[in-house]
This record gives sequence, structure tokens and C-alpha cells, in this order.
Amino acid sequence: MMQTTLAKWHKIAATKDVQGLSKILHEDAIFHSPVVHTPQKGKALTQMYLTAAFHVLTGDDFKYVREVVSGNNAVLEFETIVDGITINGVDMITCDDDGLIVDFKVMVRPLKAMNMLHQKMMAMLEQHNKAS
Repeated sequence: MMQTTLAKWHKIAATKDVQGLSKILHEDAIFHSPVVHTPQKGKALTQMYLTAAFHVLTGDDFKYVREVVSGNNAVLEFETIVDGITINGVDMITCDDDGLIVDFKVMVRPLKAMNMLHQKMMAMLEQHNKAS
């Protein structure tokens, strides 16, 4: 099931079609941000954070460089460059038996990239909240 979910995820990432997220996220999905201490619970919050991450991270330089899958779990390593800073990170994804994402954790390095992402993500989330 994870392979089907990942195929959909990669299509969403490639096309930046964030509307497709609603089709692969479980209602009770949990998002773990690299910069926010508490888990963000629920489909709406998970989709909001992932949408902001797409806008911040997935420029022309974004690429997945490694993928490890075991059962309903996957770890996808990515690299990108934002504002001249090289970012290396992983998306840790768990889906249920229906192929819906129930848990999504992002980890990023180095610290310089983390600090810059924190600023950009907060700005993107503030824009989203003003538009809502």
C-alpha cells in the first residue's frame, strides 16, 4: 500500500498540486514540524503545514535522493537550495492499511537551514491564516 501512496505523493510534489493532499491524508493525520515543538493534529493542520512546506522548499532544486520503505513506513531523503542555503532533510511517512497518511514527520539539517526555514514557514503560515 505504501508504494501506491508514495506514487501519489511524488506526483503531488512534482506538480505542486497541493489540492491532491486531501486525497492522501487521513482525517486524524499528525504532522511533526522540524521547528514546531508540538505535533499538529488533524487533516486540516497537516495539509496547511505541508502546503506551506511545498511553497518554501520545492523550488527548481528540490529532489528526493533516497527512499527507504518498510511496510506502511517510508523515509524519503531530500535536498534543495533555498536562498543560497543547501538543505538536507527527510520526510518520515506512515500510512494506514488504506494508504492514507496518518503521520508525517520532517527533519532538516543544518542549523542554518533550520533557522531560515523557521522564518519562511512562519511567514507562509501567517499569510495562510490571513487569507482564511
